[in-house]
Amino acid sequence: MRALCPLILLPTLAISWQGCVSRPPRPVAPPALAASASSSGGAARLTPDVVVVLHGLGRTRVSMNRVASVLRRGGYRVVNVSYPSRTLPLEQLANEWLPATLREHGADRAPRLHFVTHSMGGIVVRLWLRDRPAPANLGRIVMIAPPNHGSEVVDRLRGNPLFSLFTGVNGARLGTGADSLPAQLGAWPAAAEVGVIAGNRSLNPVFSCWIQGPDDGKVGVAGARLDGMSDFIEFPCSHTWLSWRRPVLAQVEAFLRDGEFGHL
Repeated sequence: MRALCPLILLPTLAISWQGCVSRPPRPVAPPALAASASSSGGAARLTPDVVVVLHGLGRTRVSMNRVASVLRRGGYRVVNVSYPSRTLPLEQLANEWLPATLREHGADRAPRLHFVTHSMGGIVVRLWLRDRPAPANLGRIVMIAPPNHGSEVVDRLRGNPLFSLFTGVNGARLGTGADSLPAQLGAWPAAAEVGVIAGNRSLNPVFSCWIQGPDDGKVGVAGARLDGMSDFIEFPCSHTWLSWRRPVLAQVEAFLRDGEFGHL
């Protein structure tokens, strides 16, 4: 029966039904807008900061729609696009796809460039910053449920054909071993402030029994932490739904605005 459990529960790699306890969000102010001269005679106009939101493995931009909507209402210009997370290796995503996307959306012209990521999206940003100097306008980064030290679930399932089918070329690289990609990324660069949000609730007892300590069903709380991070907060939510919950989104806004979470 133990051998069958991973096969039975593999679809939960794509979706989880665990919610989180909702708390009232903290009131937030609109983000700062930079004044710039217009081309028609020197009149000042307000230019919003850009926030790039990156979904996780096997997802699409739809999974970040609520994040994007909240940030747009807050006055940011949001870039929320799908990327081939299962078919394009992480190195190409970080060194080719992401720079091309930033150029396409004029991110270099924004007063500040921020990122909000979910799961593997955080690994894409870390790899991008490891392999190049940070852009001059780089602002703040919020990582939601990032496998910064990999996931024990990957360690257990990496040889399973169904796991490979669901997670493509990148899934097996997100384990906890010394040969995993997260283990090769090192500490966070001091050039940018990063806040990490972790979940500590799971409805998947098999996956959770493989993970050390509290977890969200795919990533452990300890595995989400990052050397050099500016702040850390956890919520009683599962991996998939962290990025949809109102208390989490309020903390995303707080960190982009203040460089710290609004701890209760």
